[in-house]
Amino acid sequence: MSNQIKWRSKILLAKIESTYGVDPVPATANGILGIDVEIQPMEGNDESRNIIQAYLGGQEDLPTSLHAILTYSTELTGSGTAGTAPAWGPMLRACGLAEVIVAATSVTYNPISDNMESISHYFWVGDTRHVITGCRGTAELTVNAQGIPAIRWTFTGLFQNPTEVSRVTPTLTGFKKPKVATTTNTPTFNINGVSLVMRNFSLNFNNEVEQRLLIGKEEILIVDRAEEITTQVEAVPLTTFDPFTLAGASTSVALNLVHGTVAGEIVTLAAPTCRVQRPSSYTNEQGVLEWPLNLKALPNAGNDQFTLALT
Repeated sequence: MSNQIKWRSKILLAKIESTYGVDPVPATANGILGIDVEIQPMEGNDESRNIIQAYLGGQEDLPTSLHAILTYSTELTGSGTAGTAPAWGPMLRACGLAEVIVAATSVTYNPISDNMESISHYFWVGDTRHVITGCRGTAELTVNAQGIPAIRWTFTGLFQNPTEVSRVTPTLTGFKKPKVATTTNTPTFNINGVSLVMRNFSLNFNNEVEQRLLIGKEEILIVDRAEEITTQVEAVPLTTFDPFTLAGASTSVALNLVHGTVAGEIVTLAAPTCRVQRPSSYTNEQGVLEWPLNLKALPNAGNDQFTLALT
């Protein structure tokens, strides 16, 4: 009897592609410290042949539009060195963001609308290796009080049959130990210049990812995006911060969030032109009134709806 394959035996590598859909052959140095990894290895449709037959019974069908979906999280922390991209930087680039590096100073990411990059993943479970090329995706960044800030990635890529390949030992030193989101470690959170007490926060890229599988060209595309921010904060007097008036007037507000206090580990999210959505509910948390708030991070000149800077 063959040995069981343990789910914990997962290995994940990822590398930016120089040419779309061409395997760049990730090495052990491209290891990913993934969390809660999920894979849908052979998504697609089944096309029935619908042939004539003079008897009752099912119809043969053929698999079409094959693709793979890989989902995992990484912890939100810098590289440890200002001006050095984080190990999860390639994933941001494959989610439609540009990477701008200022040596020894900063790495900044912002959305782009053209010339988006792609990434290849190698995923092992046991000795079974899935090679998923041409990956593009979407992501959700979360910072919750007393939790570990993280980014949840969902990538769609081109399908290849998995094979049995000897396992490798990934290098994961690029992933630094994170800091829990606390008052000390997350020193800045404000909307419209008003510092608010925050329970949870998320920025969802909301990338619209589609398969364009034609004869002569098969590609995964990011065809649109509509970033959304959700947060829950302690309510304050309306003279301090009035989400109702801001929503009613469609007033543009800036949102800023800083996590980390040590050079090389500071992550700053800036969304300068947000629109506060209509508050739809109140929340009672431990006898304290809290506001669930929704905001749209909108572009101004274009491709400037947010930046994620590491310093």
